[in-house]
Amino acid sequence: MAPTEKKKSTKPRNYDLGNGVVRFSRSVVYHKKALYKFIGKKVEKKKKTLPPNNLAKSSKSFFNDPGRVIEKQIGGEKNGGKRYVLVKKRRAVYPTQDKIKKRPSKQLFKDHKRTLRPSITPGTILILLAGAHKGKRVVFLKQLHSGLLLVTGPYEINGCPLRRISQRYVIGTQTKIDISEVKLPKNLNDTYFKRQRQKRAKKEEGDIFQKKKEGYKVSDTRKADQKVVDAQLFAAIRKHADRKVLLAYLSAMFGLRSSQFPHRLQF
Repeated sequence: MAPTEKKKSTKPRNYDLGNGVVRFSRSVVYHKKALYKFIGKKVEKKKKTLPPNNLAKSSKSFFNDPGRVIEKQIGGEKNGGKRYVLVKKRRAVYPTQDKIKKRPSKQLFKDHKRTLRPSITPGTILILLAGAHKGKRVVFLKQLHSGLLLVTGPYEINGCPLRRISQRYVIGTQTKIDISEVKLPKNLNDTYFKRQRQKRAKKEEGDIFQKKKEGYKVSDTRKADQKVVDAQLFAAIRKHADRKVLLAYLSAMFGLRSSQFPHRLQF
């Protein structure tokens, strides 16, 4: 029989005995590896020299640029004779993160496209579904820049003044009035309907009783504009074939009875 071959042990000589204790100490390993022979020996570093092609390419891009670099003569035998110094020195400290640049937002409300339902045209009678005048029938005049609808009762018929409302909260009917001859004042825009909010006065010592807040009062300009628009709308209603029925229709409130659903009705 062939003699049995001994397997080589893969276990290192200086193995762990347990709990972090190794077989040989540092001093024993120092002598076993003969590390004392290498103490004090220094190996000279070899200087790497780039080929002439690479040097020429780098010098063209950096050293030959007069706007970035200035050549300075330096005295001394071992100083090389000249140096290339940057015109504008680099900063010593750089931020760890780049600053976030402010960019114009694409989601601005003023840049949104204003759309209007095809059933809503100037002169269409709408039914309000929200607000203080919900349930009333009003006349649609025009769409403002903000996308809101400018409507009115008229005020003398159902008490609804000139006001803005979103088209989400209205129902467009098939009844229409010809308002082509109605000329609206130019000042009827979004800023016209903005309320001016006054800042609260600071409390002073000695003011025991707080002043009551003044309620909203309609300005004289609004009253005058309302009369101008209502007069033109009444003239347009009188020209309608069913003017008596139309006046009663505008003055009546909208409501649903039992087992009536708005999505099944035809307005």
